Amino acid sequence: MQTEYRQRREQLMAKIGSGTAIFRSAPTAVMHNDVEYIYRQDSDFFYLTGFNEAQAVAVLAPHHPEHRFILFVQPKDREKEVWSGYRCGIDAAKEFYGADVAYPIAELDEKLPQYLEKANCIYYHLGRDRNFNDKILQHYQNLLRTYPKRGTGPTSITDPGTVLNTMRLYKSKTELDLMRQAVEIAVEAHNYALQTTAPGRYEYEIQAEIEHIFRLRGGMGPAYPSIVASGKNACVLHYIENNCQMQANDLLLIDAGCAYGYYNSDITRTFPVSGKFTPEQKALYEIVLAAQKQAIAEVKPGNSFHAPHNAAVRILTEGLVELGLLKGEIDKLIAEEKYKPFYMHRTSHWLGLDVHDVGVYQHGENPQTLQPGQVLTIEPGLYIVPDTKPAEDQPEIDPRWVGIGIRIEDDVLVTADGNEVLTAGVPKEIKDLEK
Repeated sequence: MQTEYRQRREQLMAKIGSGTAIFRSAPTAVMHNDVEYIYRQDSDFFYLTGFNEAQAVAVLAPHHPEHRFILFVQPKDREKEVWSGYRCGIDAAKEFYGADVAYPIAELDEKLPQYLEKANCIYYHLGRDRNFNDKILQHYQNLLRTYPKRGTGPTSITDPGTVLNTMRLYKSKTELDLMRQAVEIAVEAHNYALQTTAPGRYEYEIQAEIEHIFRLRGGMGPAYPSIVASGKNACVLHYIENNCQMQANDLLLIDAGCAYGYYNSDITRTFPVSGKFTPEQKALYEIVLAAQKQAIAEVKPGNSFHAPHNAAVRILTEGLVELGLLKGEIDKLIAEEKYKPFYMHRTSHWLGLDVHDVGVYQHGENPQTLQPGQVLTIEPGLYIVPDTKPAEDQPEIDPRWVGIGIRIEDDVLVTADGNEVLTAGVPKEIKDLEK
């Protein structure tokens, strides 16, 4: 992996030219009192370094004659390491992470100016840490004041995401291997959940089964808080309480992904707790499945990022009209977004180091074009939320539909000649979901 991290740094440095890029590690997060959550590194920092400790700063200075990759890290400290875990330290930061030079984090203010004074721009993401923002701005202001004496120095600050996000949008073979492993573990977990779900069990029991497999198979754990939503709970998009007992006529919506090597999977399936769809559940499920299949068919090089969503919306709208939940001419219903009381979210997001991964969806008026190496989710749904008010001029909702929530989500890789559904190992056909 160190070769890959180095290649990423070289690619970024080639793009920033005479600039200097600064990346701050993620802060620790407190769970309660003096107990911290398990540490999770900032994705950009990890993407470029593979370094997994807090209180670190990475600097990329392609214009510097000796030091192009600089790490500031916590020094070794036996007493603190006994309590909080081993540290890499200064020497190992060079040996194992490929830094040209490494310094104690306490020396950042002293050493940083030498990597900025010949740069024409500072690449730094403002906003994550106010105190550190102030530190970088202070260095920037100091260099601006002395600019007339040198004639060199940064005259602007630019978010590195303008360059780095595009790099992260295209997954390398190494990244795809990690994502496939995250998928493989999640597929096993979802399939086990399908087999073990039964009336009378609690949502949290199924959550425990899923997350047990995530860790048992070497994953880091859930990629995000697992959603295990039965009955009307499935109409809450980010339901995470997972504390209800499942009933015989419920559907169970499971939205759960595994993190592996910092990369994520993201899968949703909806199936009957008792093993048999009711007629209403089946009718809505068939619409969502048809919409998802058509959306996946739109995932191919050269298509707009919006093409899968547009395809899904059309199928969903047509289905809602056929069931009497909407009325009117299809194109007009879509243009006026009359479907939104039943389908209120988008169909896709990028997937990678972050579950909702970086990468623009639109360049001004022009949507992002799908290209090989990109990974996105395809996740249409229908939600007949209790107390939903129909859109203007639309029919009242027959009570027999109320409380049904359905989503089907797969992770899809754009390939040279179309797509690959990475999560195809989890069944979604009605015949495979019914017992």
